[in-house]
Amino acid sequence: MGQCQMSLSMTRDQRGTLAAAGLGFVVVLLDVSVVNIALDVLRHRFATDVAGLQWVVNAYTLAFASLLLTTGTLGDRFGAKRIFAMGFVVFTVASIACGIADSLLFLVAARVIQGVGAALLVPNSLAMLRQAFPDAGQRSRAVGWWGAAGGIALAAGPVLGGLLITHVGWRSIFLINLPIGIVGLFLTVRHAANSETVHGRGIDFAGQLTAIVALIALTLCLTEAARLGWRHPLVYGGLLVSIVFALLFLWVESRGTEPMLPLFLFRTATFSTASAAGVIVNFAYYGLIFVFSLFFQIEQQLSAQRTGLAFLPMTAVLMGVNILASRLLNRLGAKRLMIAGMLIAAVGYLLLLPISINGSYWKLIVPMLIAASGIAIMVPTMTNVTLSSVESSRSGIAAGILNSARQVGGMLGVAVFGFFVRDSRPDAFMHGMHLALVTAAAMLSCGAVMCLYGIRVPGAESGKAARNALGSSR
Repeated sequence: MGQCQMSLSMTRDQRGTLAAAGLGFVVVLLDVSVVNIALDVLRHRFATDVAGLQWVVNAYTLAFASLLLTTGTLGDRFGAKRIFAMGFVVFTVASIACGIADSLLFLVAARVIQGVGAALLVPNSLAMLRQAFPDAGQRSRAVGWWGAAGGIALAAGPVLGGLLITHVGWRSIFLINLPIGIVGLFLTVRHAANSETVHGRGIDFAGQLTAIVALIALTLCLTEAARLGWRHPLVYGGLLVSIVFALLFLWVESRGTEPMLPLFLFRTATFSTASAAGVIVNFAYYGLIFVFSLFFQIEQQLSAQRTGLAFLPMTAVLMGVNILASRLLNRLGAKRLMIAGMLIAAVGYLLLLPISINGSYWKLIVPMLIAASGIAIMVPTMTNVTLSSVESSRSGIAAGILNSARQVGGMLGVAVFGFFVRDSRPDAFMHGMHLALVTAAAMLSCGAVMCLYGIRVPGAESGKAARNALGSSR
């Protein structure tokens, strides 16, 4: 009822800004989920292997993760509306490039540009909402609608992707972004207010450059290991470059006057624990989504449409349990929910170990729902913990760090678990899949222990933070 009243009391420009921000979040999450449904089609179309498919997925995440902190600063400096509109243009043009790609290299390059567009969209969509809704209560509900739009996109993405691939073709999963981008850009230009700019804020070019090189080298190392082996010079050379530039990044950030990653925040055990939890959760979830996509399409030979439907229970439960978890924060406390979420997800993944190529899909539904429920409990809870562990003036950068950590975790999960299932022969693939499940459960269990000792903030201290958790980037 409150949300309906808010909808009625909003001005036309507020509704338009909210719609634009929601569409920006929708296209970003849509391209996270639909591409996994096209893996087998892309494998045949471009005659590639698992490593090639990993690049299609991770090229997007790599650009998104490495630029997420800087693009928020760009919005502060040049105006959130201007940078958000630029994000729509970049994302839409890149989507067209993905849709007309005639080689794997071209597709991967276009996916990188898509990731740049996504990084421009997400933080600045929230900045536009903060400006459009000055009233705290109204803004909180608007962010809730924004998060709900993303949740719907995440749940509907696999089904929509399966339908499009089956009846229109794989190119349509990218070209569908064209009308969304045009509408979103129109709404932004027409309704979003011109943002105030902060000319004094500098951009940490040295930190951004070293972070990008470190992440590219690490992704190259982990992905190409599946194709070349760990003893190949490109693989261990990439690992060495990644370590060197990661250390250089930390050195630059420790000495910078306006670092993109304020290292002093990590002196708080609770903040560090929440950030590490973000890496672990996305490592397990997105890594196993990639594995299960290959399992359904290559090993069980399901069509794209049936694969999308197979993921529906898992993705749908994310939205429902996410909302439930935000309500449990005040009753149980964030620390208990963090631990519970980790352990529930670990149990769900362990229950999937009896999985076999010829097994019934119906036996997978309950374990998949359990695992997804544990992950969904974690999403708003760790955001609440992050926001509660820093001063309110640092909440924006803290949320940005958490979301960057989660994107990096997802990228690493796809790279590592992709290495486990690099051999598509049934016995070898199933061995790698079981190894991925055990690894995910072990990391989540260790994460539960980490939360037990690392989280020192009382449970949901801030109702506002709990509500804002729904708006956290998935």
